[in-house]
Amino acid sequence: MTKRTTSIITLLTMALLLVPGAALLPQADAMGHENTCPAVPNPNADLQLDGAGASFSFPLIDLWRVEYGKEFPNVQLNYQSIGSGGGVKNHIAKTIVFAGSDAPLKPAEREAAPNTLHIPEAIGGVTVAYNIPEVPESGLKLTGTVIADIFLGKITKFNDPAIQDLNPEISLPDKDIVVAHRSDGSGTTFVFTSYLNQVSAEWDEKVGAGKSVEWPAGIGGKGNEGVANVVKTTPYSIGYIELAYAFQNNIPYAHVMNADGTSYVKPSMKTIAAASAGAAPTLPAAHESWYGVSLLNAPGYDSYPIATFTYLLLYENLNEVTDDPATAQALMHMIHWIITKGQNYNDDLLYVPIAPEVMKIGIDGLKRVQFDGEPAWTASGIGSGPAPAAAAQTASSESSEGGGCLIATAAFGSEMAPQVQFLREIRDGKVMATQSGTAFMTGFNQFYYSFSPAVADYERENPVFKETVKVALTPMLSSLALLNFVNVDTEEQMLGWGISLILLNIGMYFVAPAVIIAKIKKRLRK
Repeated sequence: MTKRTTSIITLLTMALLLVPGAALLPQADAMGHENTCPAVPNPNADLQLDGAGASFSFPLIDLWRVEYGKEFPNVQLNYQSIGSGGGVKNHIAKTIVFAGSDAPLKPAEREAAPNTLHIPEAIGGVTVAYNIPEVPESGLKLTGTVIADIFLGKITKFNDPAIQDLNPEISLPDKDIVVAHRSDGSGTTFVFTSYLNQVSAEWDEKVGAGKSVEWPAGIGGKGNEGVANVVKTTPYSIGYIELAYAFQNNIPYAHVMNADGTSYVKPSMKTIAAASAGAAPTLPAAHESWYGVSLLNAPGYDSYPIATFTYLLLYENLNEVTDDPATAQALMHMIHWIITKGQNYNDDLLYVPIAPEVMKIGIDGLKRVQFDGEPAWTASGIGSGPAPAAAAQTASSESSEGGGCLIATAAFGSEMAPQVQFLREIRDGKVMATQSGTAFMTGFNQFYYSFSPAVADYERENPVFKETVKVALTPMLSSLALLNFVNVDTEEQMLGWGISLILLNIGMYFVAPAVIIAKIKKRLRK
């Protein structure tokens, strides 16, 4: 057998052995940013990432914790919902690896925590929630001035003419208003009081804006969850909470007059997104000051007036918070996952995903991060020990045509290619529709990520290999298409069809090539 023939056979065999893993490729992010990513977490280490801060975004962060853990079960996210103020304090003290905050750092805080990056993670809305037994539905109409007067303690009855005149179709009760507010340092408080500052000169003069203020009236609750609980359990109460908390606790909320004075706007995904439209071009870079960035009282008929970014805060130099390269590696990957793939989950909890332009700000910020004096984005800087995927995944892939961290994406040139989307649909709609399928994916991801970046890089560097992979994928795509014509709704069905397809693909990718290679060798000997 000639050397050339041996090389061709080896190349073909590699393709046939490696390509089946592409059927279960991890999902692309909501905005199509799977073409570059930091090195994956070290699969040989049990890791814990400690964060703390905003309760505003806690429901979303907790969902991300669960979903990220399904893909990387050795990485445990421990996030404490202690309020933005507490998160910033811990960030400055360097007792956590990242913080959550709804308020950007003040100049004094930036001075205490230099080289802090602001990474926008989502956009949310602060609702004015109420518990009026006689008005069990959302839709009480309020203006900014009326809201300010309620929290100033000037309006003390629900049937006060200032409220009743805005709601002539409702008979409001002659009941004292119980004001509920935050008792802890809070980014939600910062957003809400900043809004009141804009709509009420009296509020600006007497109270002002901040994470913590001297409340003229009411009772306090810790965290968004604490205020939500006060409102839910206290008749004739009113308070401010993030939309997800109102939704999850089934608490009615007000429709608030827009900045133009032309409509009462219901807080929703659409109206909060409207408030953020057009903000991206004016936003600073992640490493610059975000103090003064605001989505409050944005113009527009459908713009909900109390909307805000919520942020992740981390240091440009990860050595400030950890001396463990594996922890630094996992943190980089998780935050990148949050602002890309994690955005797929925002809608479920009524948080608006960040726009592609805002996502790019976050990604560019992550590329500034250092560990041990080297860029943390590339594998050369961190995690080069036991993690086999680390050395293969470098920033150079960013500029490569048809990039991608994964085999099929690199083969077909784009995560939006029909073949890649088909594989993704099969995975999400069929394989992960059952517990056994999900369990399989959890284990498979650890294996798949150990080699797929290297194979994808090799594809981009070798057109012949890339075309070979594309050809080799064809029979697998055909076999997986069978799942579109059968029911895979139960564990038994998943097991039966899973085993059948595995056996079929073993036959196509191992037995058949082995027979072909054996025949070629026999013929060459002659």
